[in-house]
Amino acid sequence: MNDEIFAQFTASAGNGGVATANANGGAVSTGAINSGGNVGNAISVGNTNADPQINGGSVSNNTGIGISANGGTAIADAHGGSYNLAFVS
Repeated sequence: MNDEIFAQFTASAGNGGVATANANGGAVSTGAINSGGNVGNAISVGNTNADPQINGGSVSNNTGIGISANGGTAIADAHGGSYNLAFVS
C-alpha cells in the first residue's frame, strides 16, 4: 500500500474524558480582633491656682492582620485506561 491510501484513514482510540480539579481555599472566619483598649493618655490634674496648660501627647495604635485561605494543590487525572479499542474511519 502506498502513502495515499493510508492518508485517507484516521484511527481513533478511547480517551480518558474530561478531568477537572480545583483547590478552593474556602472561607475564613475570625473571632473578635482586639487592637487595644482604644484609650488615649490618661491625665490627672489636681488643684491648681493658675490656668495650667495640659498636653496629653500623641497616641498611636497599629494592628496588623494577615489572613490566608490557600487552597493547596489540585490534581486531576483523565487516564484512559488500558485495552481501549481503536477503529478506523
